[in-house]
Amino acid sequence: MIAIHENYIVDEDGKKKAVVVSMGEWEKVLDALDELDAIRAYDKAKSQSSEPIPFEQAVSEIQEGKPS
Repeated sequence: MIAIHENYIVDEDGKKKAVVVSMGEWEKVLDALDELDAIRAYDKAKSQSSEPIPFEQAVSEIQEGKPS
């Protein structure tokens, strides 16, 4: 778990409107979100049934920009 020490910006009624975190903490949050995206993409790929293709073919298709 990422330890975050947030500060809130509130409106005149005291309702929270925004949050402020340090750049270091923000970068940790972004890294965690990137990792989560990779995990979700992996889970999605694993859940789809498809035939495996040779590594060289996969690389070639990625470089050409076409889906397998």
